[in-house]
Parts: sequence; structure tokens; C-alpha cells
Amino acid sequence: MNPTDNHYPEGQSFRNSLNSRYRVASIWQALFFSALLIAMLSLAALLYNVVDGAFGYVAYEYKNDPAEFSAKPLDDLNKQELLDILKANLSDGAYNKLNNEQAMEKRSKSDLYTLVLERLIQIDTKQTWSMTASIFDANEVKAEAAKKYPEAKLEFRSWLTPIFLTTPMSSKAEFAGVRTAILGSLWMVGIAILFALPIGTGAAIYLQEYATKNFLNRIIQTNINNLAGVPSIVYGMLGLAIFVRALEPFTSGSIFGITDTNGRTILSAGLTMGVLVLPLIIINGQEAIKAVPDSLRQAAYGVGATRWQTIWHHVLPNALPGILTGSILAVSRAIGETAPLIVVGASTFISLDPEGPFSKFTALPIQIYQWTTRAQSEFHSIAASAIIVLLVLLLTLNAAAVIIRNRVQRKY
Repeated sequence: MNPTDNHYPEGQSFRNSLNSRYRVASIWQALFFSALLIAMLSLAALLYNVVDGAFGYVAYEYKNDPAEFSAKPLDDLNKQELLDILKANLSDGAYNKLNNEQAMEKRSKSDLYTLVLERLIQIDTKQTWSMTASIFDANEVKAEAAKKYPEAKLEFRSWLTPIFLTTPMSSKAEFAGVRTAILGSLWMVGIAILFALPIGTGAAIYLQEYATKNFLNRIIQTNINNLAGVPSIVYGMLGLAIFVRALEPFTSGSIFGITDTNGRTILSAGLTMGVLVLPLIIINGQEAIKAVPDSLRQAAYGVGATRWQTIWHHVLPNALPGILTGSILAVSRAIGETAPLIVVGASTFISLDPEGPFSKFTALPIQIYQWTTRAQSEFHSIAASAIIVLLVLLLTLNAAAVIIRNRVQRKY
């Protein structure tokens, strides 16, 4: 080979090569930006579709004239007047049932007002319209409502209200709320994290710091990676077999003297969700521990620290932010799962708040699923409102976990 030969392009050839590389780089940059844009548009379309169903015009009628129960408008009645109307017009059995669920005298004015509307006045929703149609086609909506339902009242309604957040489930969409479902979801996620986070972190520490690279440990690692992708319905079947049936004396609370429940409790659901997210926590924990520099371990060993002292005082504090990131992902998956809860036995209709781990329960995904299967359009509207509540709850839990992670990261 001639040492004077130059294998690099020069002159016009160099400029052509440079322009070609920049052109390829620009094409790839445009493709990456397009992917980001498509993802953002998809998310925006999803959010808009949800919000579009939670607001809009509603045409409704009263089955019973409010004037039959009070000469004054219902909005002007005080708490005692509303209570007197319920006592006078409800049967003794119906009134006593409501009084047993919660003492009527202790209910708020808004609760009594809702009971009067639900039990006595009885709202009959004729039709609902989306937010888009209500805003951009308001005249057409009003004309359609006047033609189809001349006796109905038409109002622009937000289905997502403070009452919706603080009211339990009802068979009428106009009076249904998500309080019971929110409490059930919080109980379930809390039990899942309390179960899965210490076990997952311990397993990650053992696999990364103690386990030798032999055939058995490679099989265990492969199975953990595979379990992270197993469909959630399989975990539901596992929870049904183990927590609901095999461990029923524990999950039902019968060994603690509780006799009015079976294994289909919120404890079984929380443990099932804990098993569901356990592989995810283990894998993220291993990656976080692996990211801790080996020089930190060697420095600890050099000053005489044992392996456990090195892990506890140096490795684990530095890996904790990554481990908490895994817990954030675990919470996100656990709070949105539906299939395992159906198998384990979540109630589709329950109006009693969970009072402990041995209570019957429902959760927001179950409630949303049940409402979306109903034919009436008003149930679809409250389902959209419940989706917004679920998203806000998820973002709140994630934000709390992120704040904790960032504080730990600044500390260490």
C-alpha cells in the first residue's frame, strides 16, 4: 500500500459525504420527533375523549312534582325540613334502613337533599350530550331537546362534582359517587406496596449481591423476567386459588373472630396485586443496585466493612431512588388493573365503605367497567368522570412517590 494514499474524502467528495450524513441525521431526527408528536396527540385525544363525556347538556324530568312534598323550593329548605320530608314520605322500613346505614340526624344537608331527590322526587334522565356538541351545537341540542322532551328541563351539567367524590355507589347515575371505590383502591394499593416493596427489595439485594452465577440462579432470574410479562388475569387466578380459597381463614379474618365475610376481601385483592407487581419491583431494584459503582463497594471493603455493612450503609442508600422509581411503576400498574379484581371477587355494586382489610370492596377500575357496560348514556358520563378521578389519583400517588424519591436522592 502506498503510504501517500489518502482513504478519507477530500474536496467536493468530502462535502458530499458530509451533506449526506447530515441529511440522514435530519431524517432520523424528524422520525423521532414524529413519534413523539404521535404519542402526544394520542394522549391528548384520549384525555379529550374522557373530558368530553364528563360535561355537557342533560335533559331530565322529575317523576314526582317537588311541590307535592314542599311548598318552598327544595334548595331553600334547611336540614330539619328535609329530614321531616323524608320521615313523612318514606316507609318505616326504608327510613330505618337509611338510619341504620348512617344516623339520619348526623347526615349533612347535602346528603339529605340528595336522598329527597333520589327516593322521593326521582329524577328521570332522558338524554345526555357531549361537551363538544353542547358547546358548538348548542342551538341544535336545545331544539332537539324541546322537540323530543317538551316537558324536560335542559341544563349544562358537570358530572364531576364534590358530591360525586363524597357519595357512595347508587343504582341511579344521577346520585352515584366514587367514594367507596376510591377508598377501596387506596386500601388495595397500600396493602400491595406494603407486601411487595420489602419482599421485592430483599429479593433484588440477594440476587444482585449474594447469589452466585450458577445454573439455578440463572433459572430464577429468567423466571422473574418472564413473570413481569405474564397477563394479569393469571395473577387473578393465582389470587383466587391461594388467597381467597387456601388462605381463607386468614384473608376472611375468621381466625381473628370475624365471621361475616369470606375470602373475597380487600386483603386478598391487595395481596394479589402485590404478587402482580413483585417481579417489576425486583427487576427495577436489581437495576438500581447494579448502577451503584463497584468502587463504592471496594472502598467499604478496604476499610474493613462486612458485606452486609457495605450493602446497608452504602449500596442500599445509593440505590434507593431507583428502587422507589420501581415502586412508582408498580403503583401505576396496580391501581389500574381490573381483571385480577374481577376474579378475586370485587363487588360491582357496594355502598359501604371498607373499614379494614377484611371488608368487602370495590375499586375505581371495577366501578368504571361496570358503568361503561350499562346502556344508559348517563352512566357513560359518570364513567368518564370516574376515569378523571382515577387519573388524578394515580398522578397524586406518583407525585408523592417522586417527591420522596427526590428527597432521598438529595440526602445521599
